Amino acid sequence: MTTEIRVPQLPESVADAILVAWHKQPGDPVSRDENLADLETDKVVLEVPAPLNGVIKEIRIPSGTTVTTGQILAVIDEAGSAAGAAPAGAAKAASAAKSAPGAATATAKEADGMQRAN
Repeated sequence: MTTEIRVPQLPESVADAILVAWHKQPGDPVSRDENLADLETDKVVLEVPAPLNGVIKEIRIPSGTTVTTGQILAVIDEAGSAAGAAPAGAAKAASAAKSAPGAATATAKEADGMQRAN
């Protein structure tokens, strides 16, 4: 299921805002209430929070663009949070193990020590 992230209601007497910065990119996991982007008006800077856990599927408005209330900024894929989180973490761990110098040697030594203890 996808959810659209929209520009929140802007303060009274403010017609538009500038999307100053994105804190996430497509493919990045997000948690509920995590700040996704900053909007700046002539009066305040507003944070755009994630309404749910998921993965950023698409960013529709680039940084530096003037936006108005209700405009779609991005799309979050809720299904992506469960499916994409575990494999990415496992891949990172496997990659770290392969790239760590001496990792295989330490494992072999530990196994050898366990066999001798038995």
